[in-house]
Amino acid sequence: MTTYRRRLPGVVYGGDYNPEQWPKEVWQEDVRLMRAAGVRLVSLGVFSWSMLEPADGEFDFSWLDEIMDLLWANGIHVNLATPNAAPPPWLATDFPETLSVDRQGVRHGIGSRGHLCPSSPVYRDRSRRIATKLAERYGQHPALAMWHIGNEYHSDCFCDLCDDRFRAWLRDRYGTLDELNHRWGTAFWSQRYSDWSQVHLPQPVRGWVNPSRELDFSRFTSDLLLELVTEERDLLHRITPDVPATTNFFQCRLTDSHRWAKELDVVAFDCYPDPGKPHSLITAAFQYDLMRSLRDGQPWMLMEQAAGAVSQWKTNQVKQPGRMRLGSYQAVAHGSDAVMFFQWRASRQGQEKFHSAMLPHGGEKTRTWQEVKALGNELRAVDRIATARTGAQVAIVWDWQNWWAVEGCAHPDNTFDYRETVARHYRALWHCQVSVDVVTLDDDLSRYRVLVIPNQYLMSGRQSAAVRGFVEGGGHLVVSCFSGIVDEDDRVVEGGYPGALREVIGAHVQEFSPLPAEAAVPVQAADGQAALDGFFATATGWQDDLETETARPLAVYHEGHLAGKAAVVAHELGEGRAVYVGTRLDDDALEVLMRHVLDRAEVRPVHAAPRGVEVTERRTDTDVYLFLLNHRQDKATVTLDRSGTDLITGRLLKAGETLVLDAADVAVLRSPLESRQHPEPSPSGN
Repeated sequence: MTTYRRRLPGVVYGGDYNPEQWPKEVWQEDVRLMRAAGVRLVSLGVFSWSMLEPADGEFDFSWLDEIMDLLWANGIHVNLATPNAAPPPWLATDFPETLSVDRQGVRHGIGSRGHLCPSSPVYRDRSRRIATKLAERYGQHPALAMWHIGNEYHSDCFCDLCDDRFRAWLRDRYGTLDELNHRWGTAFWSQRYSDWSQVHLPQPVRGWVNPSRELDFSRFTSDLLLELVTEERDLLHRITPDVPATTNFFQCRLTDSHRWAKELDVVAFDCYPDPGKPHSLITAAFQYDLMRSLRDGQPWMLMEQAAGAVSQWKTNQVKQPGRMRLGSYQAVAHGSDAVMFFQWRASRQGQEKFHSAMLPHGGEKTRTWQEVKALGNELRAVDRIATARTGAQVAIVWDWQNWWAVEGCAHPDNTFDYRETVARHYRALWHCQVSVDVVTLDDDLSRYRVLVIPNQYLMSGRQSAAVRGFVEGGGHLVVSCFSGIVDEDDRVVEGGYPGALREVIGAHVQEFSPLPAEAAVPVQAADGQAALDGFFATATGWQDDLETETARPLAVYHEGHLAGKAAVVAHELGEGRAVYVGTRLDDDALEVLMRHVLDRAEVRPVHAAPRGVEVTERRTDTDVYLFLLNHRQDKATVTLDRSGTDLITGRLLKAGETLVLDAADVAVLRSPLESRQHPEPSPSGN
């Protein structure tokens, strides 16, 4: 992080640059316009392997030499990529074993990207070779600011090479075949293995698959892809020890970013919220909080976003005027120190020629270009925010291993969507206008006052102990249904549902009772619950037949075969309190419940603001930066609780003054730290 900041101070602005797609006479125009737009950094060479190495062992760096020099002459830094995400045609033709194989046993062809076998010795050797050539040639180039390893790793493979690697991975994990049989539960359906040669990657089977094997295959794939990253990171660090290295995450099911982030010098993320979806910007806020949390609250990089429309959805809606700027500031508000795009100049050919770019096909006269240019120059006004941290008293759990397991086979509800479940819980917190970290149950939970666990089906013994310790130590817990059901091997925890959490929630589930898709059951506050007076909700999708033990009902089902039984319970345990939600409440009711828990925990909003105005803070040792982002379609007014200077306009504002935000507008208020009206938690990780 230190070397990253030394080379790239302030809020970094730029995007992917693909000069190899254009004649050289265009390059001069590109750098002129980059300077006009305030571009500081470009990602270079991400998909250029076939241009850099047109045949095996034959290299041509002349064009890259020229563009590196040209960029630096214009004050633009380079995020130089190792181009392994799109192997060249000669590699596939000369070494077909480097191509990936799908689950049905079909080997992929060339013509796209990511068509790689991560176990192939030839692929690994050639990837390391081109990375070494780049490091040796450009390691001392003044334009080089950082390394971009690969791109959006998301390739799984089912070839014989990966089959051998999977067996080796399992032997290392379990030691003996008896232990593997035990952990996978192979006594079921006569799957017990008597020799390691019988153990294979998941393949098409008749009927249901073994969920424990599928879970381990997901772990293996994430580990295998991470090996590719760390191998290149190590060789780059060896040759260029002062140049930071990263790879760009996206919300991919194959790669456990919690583990990966620890291996990188800075976290980078690609985010493409769909303007056609009503909650997409709140989902983006969750993803940004996740990126910030991966390395204990350190600032991260928004490596890619769209300047306008993308091209991968069925209908690709454009970002309306001002919304690209708003979304960019949203990333900064949630801890990003970079605002970057895919890509700089819109391509004329290829699969993404209709994906928007900073410089569209229409050139300088387009609305998109005018907004891109204005934003790049405006962001310099907020440079001082770089390295500022975010503090949170609330955490929500997102866990890749749980994602792999909870969407596994043969569950009471086989339409389960973990991403949407977590997003619903996060939306409730977002509307409560509190800062949120995104954690796993293996992280340090002691720094938080409130912990939200959405459907954590898979929970190890260590994790369940951590949850209990959190509550007993004074924490306030919200945990939703189908949590604490299985251990890390996808094996049901004994003792009645939810076995891992039964003593924490003070109740047990007699029976899971999923609801048909069209069904809904009313839920109301239980008798004597004055704090939820008037609470009325709609339950859909799921019901627990819940029996209280030492817990008290907060809300009960009003109709149906569970009428009068608890839908939501509260349990005092040690110095803290656990709230268990045994159904899927509608969004409004879930928000009411979250506010109830936050009030009990004495967690206050970052700043009072109308609904639809997002509020966040970032802090340094001397200053507090308040972000106010108006996601509404109309004006909004905010009465300020502090004095400060709006960094964007330079306007001095007083406490008690009313600030008017136009639709899609942003304000960033800088105040001295001592002017805070109430104490806030330390930045995450401190």
